[in-house]
Amino acid sequence: MTEFDSIIRTDSPIGRLEITARAGAIVGLDIESDGRLPRENVPEHKSPALAKAATQLAQYFAGKRRTFDVPVNLAGTPFQLSVWDALAEIPYGEFRSYGDVGTSTGRATAGRAVGGAVGANPIPIIVPCHRVLAHDGRITGYSGGNGIPTKVWLLDHEGIPHR
Repeated sequence: MTEFDSIIRTDSPIGRLEITARAGAIVGLDIESDGRLPRENVPEHKSPALAKAATQLAQYFAGKRRTFDVPVNLAGTPFQLSVWDALAEIPYGEFRSYGDVGTSTGRATAGRAVGGAVGANPIPIIVPCHRVLAHDGRITGYSGGNGIPTKVWLLDHEGIPHR
């Protein structure tokens, strides 16, 4: 089975986005980094799930959407899946600490492991890993797009205080 059966690219304020889907569910979202996307040489193959995701992302960036209701299919370890489920529960405009996310998954002392799972999230923005900060609101990193500047933009867009 291939990793995805459809792919589109769309512009956003944080760079081009490359969204992939398989069997009608979103499986990946990549943010342009240094002017490149990981599958630029793959021709676009549109699907209804991708069209819906692109529309909802455009609404999010325009300030007209706070939640996403596109189907997603996350593939990871049981621990990663529990972290990604916790991320999906963080409301727009709010943040949780790595410890908060660890506690919500039943692993209160797994901050470093939580950080690894947050960084491995294959569907950023839709599964809002940018809403995870250190307990004091510090940004400790971001693996999407151009890293911390991308995270700062997303946090500022949602009005989430950070340092």
